[in-house]
Amino acid sequence: MADIKTRDAVKGTIKTIDKAAIATERMKSAYAKTKDKAEQGCYADESSATEYAADRLSYGADRIKDEGIHQFNKQGQKAVKETRENIGKAKDKISAYKQKKATKAAEQHNNGLQIRHGAASRSSAPDSVQRAKSQFIKTRQQGKKTVKTTARNAEKTVKATAKGTVKTTQKSVKTAQATSKAAIKTAEHSAKATKAAAKASAKAAQRAAQAAKATAKATVTAVKAAVKATIAAVKAIIAGVKALVAAIVAGGWIAVVIIIVICLIALIAGSVFGIFFSGEDSGNGMTMQSVVREINAEYDTRLDEIQSSTTYDVLEMSGSRAVWKEVLAVYSVKTATDPDNPQEVATMDEGKKQLLSGIFLEMNEISSRTESKTETVITESDDGHGNIVQTETTVTRTYLYITVSHKTADEMADLYGFNEEQRQQLSELLAEENNSLWSAVLYGISVGDGEIVTVALSQVGNVGGQPYWSWYGFDGRAEWCACFVSWCANECGYIDSGVIPKFAGCVNGVQWFKDRGQWQDNDFEPSAGHIFFDWECDGEVDHVGIVEKCENGIVYTVEGNSGDACRQKQYAVGSSVIYGYGIPAY
Repeated sequence: MADIKTRDAVKGTIKTIDKAAIATERMKSAYAKTKDKAEQGCYADESSATEYAADRLSYGADRIKDEGIHQFNKQGQKAVKETRENIGKAKDKISAYKQKKATKAAEQHNNGLQIRHGAASRSSAPDSVQRAKSQFIKTRQQGKKTVKTTARNAEKTVKATAKGTVKTTQKSVKTAQATSKAAIKTAEHSAKATKAAAKASAKAAQRAAQAAKATAKATVTAVKAAVKATIAAVKAIIAGVKALVAAIVAGGWIAVVIIIVICLIALIAGSVFGIFFSGEDSGNGMTMQSVVREINAEYDTRLDEIQSSTTYDVLEMSGSRAVWKEVLAVYSVKTATDPDNPQEVATMDEGKKQLLSGIFLEMNEISSRTESKTETVITESDDGHGNIVQTETTVTRTYLYITVSHKTADEMADLYGFNEEQRQQLSELLAEENNSLWSAVLYGISVGDGEIVTVALSQVGNVGGQPYWSWYGFDGRAEWCACFVSWCANECGYIDSGVIPKFAGCVNGVQWFKDRGQWQDNDFEPSAGHIFFDWECDGEVDHVGIVEKCENGIVYTVEGNSGDACRQKQYAVGSSVIYGYGIPAY
């Protein structure tokens, strides 16, 4: 029997390997180009930290790209290898199938011959032989058909398998190409992003440099302010040491002591305790005393404006103002420890004056109201016949009530949210042992006869006089200027020691000093603590106060019941309104 011919359906399919190779070469070429671009764009220079960071970012992007190309190339090679193996297996199966079919057909042919020979020897009937012959022919024809059908099926199977494998390989190649393109685009984007990051880093570096310059300028300004504070502190300590130096005529250790003290002062001046050095001129003509006086004057102006802008018949003022040492203590802690803008408090300027004025206004509040009252007034008159006649009249009066209220240092600490350390500093500033330091800062007074001035100045801003006339013993309001002077003297222990009398009438006070030979006329230049009396040139003394100081021909005083308030006032030496001065024997 002739061999069954079959067509090698998978011949030539191995050409797909060339496509994969071409794709691989393209991928390698694209990778090389991308790498060159990345190196030219990112690794040109590494002379700065910014360029180094940009290079490292670009290097990371290249690593990701290279790894992706490698993995997809590896998968493509694996797919081509599997295709080759599948084609080889298909050929082997076809060959085995052909051999099996040929063997089976030969066996069937031999069996047919044996059957035909046996039948001829046993039977003589021709139809039996004919039937066997026909059966053999049919069997042979069916065998041929079966072989053809099997061959066609095998051919179809091989074709389908080959086509599927080719398509799979083509898809793998296309996927590898797409991945390569995506990797190239990603690398390009990474390069662009690296360049943008480098530019942004350069701009950030420029901004940082500008900020550093601004910080340096601010530091220089702060150092200058600290130097000014130190200079002011040095002036203060030198003023205090001059007397000591004049008293000691020999010994080089004096200079060493002064240097040590100056160093200590410099340290203190930068803290909250720098406020105790603010009494000296800061170089701009401003001292703490002058600023306090200005703020007090502004406060008195507010009281006067309320009175002048309101129509009233009766004025009643009450309340008390915060004492200045508490105001300054709060100012010192808040300013020196401000977390956003700390400033030294040893010197004074316009900006610090505004800060101090703002704190003062927050601690002291002025409120006012008016009220109309209908009252019965009894008047007495002479009827012309020597008889006193009382007449009752109903009148309506308008009362103006002005009330002053204040917050304490502790309440301000709560308002500003002071922490534990700030509260401790506030407490230390307000300790009793620092009273003499506060007197020096606020009033330029340290010891001796200045004590009564310190007490008087601490009351400036109080209105109505209730603490003073009620202390004296009056049940209701009385003209209280003399009560105020007596109250201040009592606070210092001068009444019990007989230095100053307790008096409620100015005439009695004048007489007390004259009787003891402790009197001076109005052309005298008084000192702090002397008792000032004035009049209206009508021969009767009607007002009294305490001398704060006398400078450059000006007498500065502290007076109670001046416009129903405690105020600071001033007069020219020898002014006609001055009656004279009592000179206490402090």
